[in-house]
Amino acid sequence: MREAQRALEGPMFARLGGDIEVSFEFFPPKNDRMAETLWDSVQTLAPLAPRFVSVTYGAGGSTRERTHAAVRRIVGETAMPVAAHLTCVDATREEVDQVAREYWAEGVRHIVALRGDSPDAAQGYAPHPGGYANAAELIAGLKKVADFEISVAAYPEKHPDSRDHQADLDNLKRKFDAGATRAITQFFFEPECFFEFRDRAAAAGIAGEIVPGIMPVRSFASVRKMSGLCGTAIPHWMEGLFEGLDERPEARQLVSATIAAELCRRLYAGGVRQFHFYTLNRAELSYAICHMLGLRPKVAA
Repeated sequence: MREAQRALEGPMFARLGGDIEVSFEFFPPKNDRMAETLWDSVQTLAPLAPRFVSVTYGAGGSTRERTHAAVRRIVGETAMPVAAHLTCVDATREEVDQVAREYWAEGVRHIVALRGDSPDAAQGYAPHPGGYANAAELIAGLKKVADFEISVAAYPEKHPDSRDHQADLDNLKRKFDAGATRAITQFFFEPECFFEFRDRAAAAGIAGEIVPGIMPVRSFASVRKMSGLCGTAIPHWMEGLFEGLDERPEARQLVSATIAAELCRRLYAGGVRQFHFYTLNRAELSYAICHMLGLRPKVAA
């Protein structure tokens, strides 16, 4: 591919001028120690002046209060724009709308609107009888509550529940038509996966911004499990790179940063200038990759 060829022709990261925009995703902490780790990560990444940071929402709204608390603290104690995740699962429309109103009152102007997954994976997703049936309905409802900026999910390798790639693209287009601002992709490991998806989306009439979601691998076993749940293909070469590193976390982190940074370099060569990092509440990997892409601190932590 032309994009890959340009990446291969350039010296390692030498032509990257830091002209990228980034965003970071965190999850709400379960205890005080994890809350400390999250806050350390927020403060580490804040100097990179992200476009926004987002805080996830557990299956079935299981982390609703912890998500709200994390969002409230970031809004109150940093200058970073915050996006709160919101799903359709196990809530009526009125309950979801009330959460959205509370966020707006607290200064949150950005929602990551998701259908969400069932708390019981074996049962699969089923809409709440009085709730929003899907993300497109949720977006339309949020737009009636307030003029939120709205990010949504996209799946380069298609959502596991989708019949085929075309049905998945049709669903993404419905989300944009309902008022979505941008789509953030599920993580992937090959640049061609994103470029081909971007081309298919454009051919389907989707003109909105599509941002690649980047997840540095902290544990290969965990990534294999997550990939199985969301339908992400793991390249045949990746397992060998992590082999023998289970008891060497520092070496594993170096390998992870190298893989993710090279993926980003090739995406950059293909014209990508926005990146969304799934941090798993650990900042150093994402910070290192941003540094290799030429991004430098812009504001005080």
